[in-house]
Amino acid sequence: MKKFLAIALVFGIYQNWDNIGDFFSGAPEYENPGAVVLYATQWCRYCEKTRKLFAKHGISYVEYDIERSAQAHREYKKLGGRGVPVVNAYGTVVHGYSPQLILAAAKPQ
Repeated sequence: MKKFLAIALVFGIYQNWDNIGDFFSGAPEYENPGAVVLYATQWCRYCEKTRKLFAKHGISYVEYDIERSAQAHREYKKLGGRGVPVVNAYGTVVHGYSPQLILAAAKPQ
């Protein structure tokens, strides 16, 4: 019985590792932290293009790395994320790198 409980405990920790990591790191809740949010990774070249697009047009934004934060990954998944970048601008979600759509969505309301 002790072995079963130990295995169940280890399995439970494994299944909830992202939540446990956020608990100890004090990760913030991301629900709508700003007007324009970029969900990205460090290695994605289209994410880099999106950053440059924002810089070129003077668009302020908040960026979350979906590989480094479990909370950011959960938010990304809620938005239907299956690839990066994902931009949530004033409630309009843009999947992928589409400068026209991103700029249209990121205009201040």
